[in-house]
Amino acid sequence: MLAELKGLNEECGLFGIWGHPDAAQVTYYGLHSLQHRGQEGTGMVLAKDGKLSSVKGEGLVTEVLTAEKMQTLSGNAAIGHVRYTTAGGGGYENVQPLLFNFQNESMAMAHNGNIVNADQLKSELEAQGSIFHSTSDTEVLAHLIRKGGSSELKSRITNGLNSLKGAYAYLIMTDTEMFVAMDPNGLRPLSLGLLGDAYVVASETCALDIVGADFLRDIEPGELLIINDEGITSERFAVCKQRSMCTMEYVYFSRPDSNIDGINVHTARKNLGKQLAIEKLIEADVVTGVPDSGNSAAIGYAEASGIPYEMGLLKNRYVGRTFIQPSQSLREQGVKMKLSPVRGVVEGKRVVMVDDSIVRGTTSKRIVQMLKEAGATEVHVLISSPPIKNPCFYGIDTSDKDELIAAKKSVEEIRELIGADSLTFLSVEGTVEAIGRPFEGENRGQCLACFNGKYPTEIYSDQEIDFIKC
Repeated sequence: MLAELKGLNEECGLFGIWGHPDAAQVTYYGLHSLQHRGQEGTGMVLAKDGKLSSVKGEGLVTEVLTAEKMQTLSGNAAIGHVRYTTAGGGGYENVQPLLFNFQNESMAMAHNGNIVNADQLKSELEAQGSIFHSTSDTEVLAHLIRKGGSSELKSRITNGLNSLKGAYAYLIMTDTEMFVAMDPNGLRPLSLGLLGDAYVVASETCALDIVGADFLRDIEPGELLIINDEGITSERFAVCKQRSMCTMEYVYFSRPDSNIDGINVHTARKNLGKQLAIEKLIEADVVTGVPDSGNSAAIGYAEASGIPYEMGLLKNRYVGRTFIQPSQSLREQGVKMKLSPVRGVVEGKRVVMVDDSIVRGTTSKRIVQMLKEAGATEVHVLISSPPIKNPCFYGIDTSDKDELIAAKKSVEEIRELIGADSLTFLSVEGTVEAIGRPFEGENRGQCLACFNGKYPTEIYSDQEIDFIKC
């Protein structure tokens, strides 16, 4: 659905390339394809002639990396980042990649995820004399690496990574090599590709497709890749204890043309919709999806149920970024600006409205109201994921349980609040089965913490929650 209106947002997207003469231009297109993962800041660090240079700013890729600016950028390696503010808040100083210039070396890093023990590590490092220049948890790793002294950089990175708890996909670049690291649980997607002789790393495979790179494989949990002019090597810095890919990557965050662990996101969403039809078959005249991520599930539900799929809601793609508006009333007005019901489709019809999730309920309420104002006689809301009852501490901005409507209200109470004629959430078991990740175990290698409260890592005291350890 509409991330900026729902309050369900990913932290960022990563893109890196090594060994390409047009690294800046390739990175631009890669970041542009990942814009859906973060719209509040973007940046790029380039390696050229033994030096690292940075360009970054608050705003969209096209706003920060303008045509004039791109003409001045060159290098044969780059890492880039698009950011949505979660840990540490906003501000220019938190826009990534972060660039650090030391006496004898320079290093840039970009991060997707959230370090749950960042506050503890910051306190320890500051007590030892570290001075932090941002409020982002990403910077913690830089200080841990520097703390390693004059030992080999790879071992310092490995030691630093093993101090972190939580979700992280890191790109770390010096003037001579690039390091790629994935947390031991594999909570965030990260893929490796090849563009000619250049290696490419991206948060989603759609970015590889956009720049014309061939997909090689997904980065493994607990893996450290070292990429330089000699080629690529792989090492393990940690043992994968339990694969825990964020379920919401399939349900909502990732682009439908991306693949995660060999599963196409659009196909996974269609299967979620088909599973909804198995669990709850509604007597209705038309099925419509809430753009964009609800569309695939709606198509799946229509196919399985035999009810025609129609475009009952139209998304206006030429409206400004309403997520910057502070008041709830303006956020609700933003829903009307960005979504319009198609009266000719819904008038006089019993409508099945399929969406990916409900976080606070205010947006769903407004959409149901719009459909009924357009003449829908009934609106049945089906959600292609289970109720989000627990906060996420791994890079999604739902860290406050009080903001989650399903944590406080029953399904019937939510139905009444949003004004729907019926409300159905997909079961946890149905979600796991429909996505069909190719791994063994009850969770099939997925993190389901926001649904069932079972977190794959420790949750520290500053995250106030009664958690169940997986």
